[in-house]
Amino acid sequence: MMASYTTITEISQAVYREKMSRFIAFAIPVTTPDEARQIIARYTNEYHDARHVCWAYMIGADRTTFLSTDNGEPSGTAGKPILGQINSAGLTDILIIVVRYFGGIKLGTSGLIAAYREAARMAIAEATVVERHETTTLTLSLPYQSINAAMQLIKSRGIAVLDQQFDNTTILTISLPLDILPEITSRLLAIPGLCIRE
Repeated sequence: MMASYTTITEISQAVYREKMSRFIAFAIPVTTPDEARQIIARYTNEYHDARHVCWAYMIGADRTTFLSTDNGEPSGTAGKPILGQINSAGLTDILIIVVRYFGGIKLGTSGLIAAYREAARMAIAEATVVERHETTTLTLSLPYQSINAAMQLIKSRGIAVLDQQFDNTTILTISLPLDILPEITSRLLAIPGLCIRE
């Protein structure tokens, strides 16, 4: 399992023209197949007058959830080249939609592949790309006298505190990157009286 992955932060758009056909490409951040399907339906409805609305998505830090479609273009000429650009950029949690308005001149198989590939590449080039870290949540139980030591460690590593409950025993729920989990777990368990709850 990967501890970090690369994705985009917001929707980007690019337009590619080839032999009077116009390819409008959108790179859209998504986190689930359902979200991707809803966005695809919305864009398909919005661009109902286009000849083709082709797309591909890649979802998950492990990059194992993906799908593409040629949407009426010859097999392998649209969805696969779009997905290929997602793979070339090493991105995930991304949907790329390419809307084609036919210009009256046929592009042929190689021309279509090149056009969809270039439109997708241009949309990615316009996007803000970021590295994200997979996170996990831990619930800590600790006595009052150990709060300062725990909070000092948590703050020094930029770990997010999701919830705090103060009673006889303090309960902290934290979110931290998976890649520092072993180190932080070890350091937390060294704090007197601190337990990590299942």
